[in-house]
Amino acid sequence: MDDFDPVRRGVVAAALGGVAAAGALSPASSFLERFAPLSGDVWRATTADPPGSVDSPHGPATLRYDGRRVPHVSADDDRALYHAVGYAHGTDRLFQLDLQRRLLRGRLAAVVGEAALDSDEFHVRMDFASAADANWTALQSRNPELADVLEAYADGVNAARRGQRLPPEFELLDYEPAAWTPADTLLLQLQISWTLTGSFETLRRARLRDALGDAYEELFPRRYDHDSPVLRGDTGSAGDAGAGAAAADAAVPERGLTDWLTSFESPEGVGSNSWVVSGEHTASGDPVVANDPHLSLLAPPVWYQQHLDGPGYRVRGVTFPGVPFVVIGENHAGAWGFTNVGADVLDVYAYDVDGERYRYEGEWRDFETDEHTIEVADGEDVTVTTRKTVHGPLLERSAAVDGASDDRVGVAWTGLSATATTDAVYAMARSDGLEDFREAVRDFDLPTQHVVYADRDGNTYYKTTGRIPVRRVDGEAVPGRRVFDGSAGEGEWDGYTPYGESTWEGFVPFDEKPGAVNPAYVATANQRVVDDPEHYLAASYAAPFRGERIYELLDAWTGDGDLTPADVRALQVDALDTRARRFVPRLLDAVDVDAAGAPFDALADWDYRMRTDSDGALAFAVVLDAYREALYAEGFAAAGLEDADWPGDWVTVHLGDDAAWFDRAETPASARAAMQTALDAAAERVDSEGWATYGDLNVASLDHPFDQPFLNYPGVPTDGSAATVNNYRRDSDVGASWRMVVPMGGDATVVLPGGNDGDPFGPSYGDQLGAWAAGDYYPFDRDFDGRRIQFGGGE
Repeated sequence: MDDFDPVRRGVVAAALGGVAAAGALSPASSFLERFAPLSGDVWRATTADPPGSVDSPHGPATLRYDGRRVPHVSADDDRALYHAVGYAHGTDRLFQLDLQRRLLRGRLAAVVGEAALDSDEFHVRMDFASAADANWTALQSRNPELADVLEAYADGVNAARRGQRLPPEFELLDYEPAAWTPADTLLLQLQISWTLTGSFETLRRARLRDALGDAYEELFPRRYDHDSPVLRGDTGSAGDAGAGAAAADAAVPERGLTDWLTSFESPEGVGSNSWVVSGEHTASGDPVVANDPHLSLLAPPVWYQQHLDGPGYRVRGVTFPGVPFVVIGENHAGAWGFTNVGADVLDVYAYDVDGERYRYEGEWRDFETDEHTIEVADGEDVTVTTRKTVHGPLLERSAAVDGASDDRVGVAWTGLSATATTDAVYAMARSDGLEDFREAVRDFDLPTQHVVYADRDGNTYYKTTGRIPVRRVDGEAVPGRRVFDGSAGEGEWDGYTPYGESTWEGFVPFDEKPGAVNPAYVATANQRVVDDPEHYLAASYAAPFRGERIYELLDAWTGDGDLTPADVRALQVDALDTRARRFVPRLLDAVDVDAAGAPFDALADWDYRMRTDSDGALAFAVVLDAYREALYAEGFAAAGLEDADWPGDWVTVHLGDDAAWFDRAETPASARAAMQTALDAAAERVDSEGWATYGDLNVASLDHPFDQPFLNYPGVPTDGSAATVNNYRRDSDVGASWRMVVPMGGDATVVLPGGNDGDPFGPSYGDQLGAWAAGDYYPFDRDFDGRRIQFGGGE
């Protein structure tokens, strides 16, 4: 078993980031021998092709693949249909399913060793598994028909697990996966939701306030000064500003606990673009929906494409492996997409603690405790005592893992209570138009999302979805931007029951969340939802760089009323960086870029587009990196902070010479001085690296968890940046994880960054990667016989 230790260490990084990251691995020679293509045990373990039909106790289903390994499944019974879907997921992505399940259950160390102990402890303390069990119990009671569908799906996964050869990753780690269960599917839905909403920003901001003092508000403003919210002017409902008054923080945890907790958040850059445009602005007179979610780019991708023909409906699009239903896509009636709201749905609490008791509303209560053993491959097992309060789990470090500590916080997160999101997604797939779809959206509890929708009757729709808590202190609604005094019962969510069923009466009512019925067009890019929300929604939003660019082009193109699907695709891959439009003129005014030579002398005539063949784009990217360093490195280090704590780019490109930040001894004298330092450092870096154009720097890396050349996708130069609509963030390998353009009167076009097949030796493992990197698409309108499918009715 010792030969597998490097493999175990390599798989950890991908697992710890969930759908977020890939890892690094230096293989042992025995690993290479076992995994050599065309020879060795692992090659013989690759999966076989499934049959053209799949039988189940619920009846037969047809399961056939098109040329891109996209399954086309049809059946006369939903249970038979989703049994076959489970069979496809179990055939194509079984290791991905099991890896994420182990992550959430805190069972990674059992197969990858002690390197996963931190991750396992966090997930055990959060107890996502009990939340999934509560979801499953509630679903069986609330919707037995849907519960039967999830049972059938799980049976399908297990049929593939038993009937197919196991994927090579199991051979490498030398274990076999346990049976899949419906609770595992609900657990993976929690993994997705945590990736999008699990944020300890309150703790990070408290630490920054303490460290930076008066400079904090300047570097970390609560609201960005822009005029491109999701809903502009009279587009939809907003209401009055009702954020309420703030109060002083309760005791803030030490940095060690905060750093540990924030290491389990999403990687920087997780977000998305979406928009819907009504027929009055399109050449065809029909609405169009566009969506490109920004998640970690992995091999294989986080998404799985599928095309389903069920009893009375058709639906196609993408889902997360382990989740049976299409999450983003189109059906016979309409199309929809999602982006992250960034709503604040997690609160932290401090308590007075006395041994195994905590004070709550004037009395001492015993923690709810449990002993949990974390199995460790090739090591000693670790026992963790978990503790819970009325608000949810108590998060603290275990002495067995990282030494004793008295630092702790209680956590409330909407995902720890049973939700109806499964019902909502299932209903969306079968919806027959706007009213059906809106009713489904009402049940979408988690994660908080922007949903855009259009149907073939010409309707358009936008809504902020998900449960959003209303916090109260002394009867007054307050923002969630602080550590609450849990012992005093501050900031509690009325109607919330962790690890049970909630009534949600203390949450923002559905009709009071921002939305718009039949808007002319709405665009979302994780920016502020509305300027003056009726209720407190979020602690912070993404910078508006992408959102303002989308609206800039939509405003220009829709004015003529002849927007085409080709225009929409061009917008999805637009590479103009509005950071550069703000920063480069300031740079040219402050320093002599010509004196620095190529590529910096190209900045004066550059069009601000982050294209692979552009020398100006390279110059901007390298200078901006160096400018951040010049602005913040010494000042933040002096305050005991790290580069991960630096302000975002909105502040960076706007910080003026009159900023108080420059009054500190450890900072540059001015923005102009920092620009000169940055230019000198950038010139030296370009020279040492030998870069000539942006494509030399901006290479998308899409890696397998084992991070080996014959498993990874090849690195591909790509247009775009962290701030462009065509989104790629090279510091975290986050970007457009799926592109979809669906006109109601024409052909849907899509592309996946990689391939649908999870078999690294299969022909469709990475067959869409080149098209994705080039900004190309393919029509998503063919069945397995090559016939064109009209989702609006008939062949």
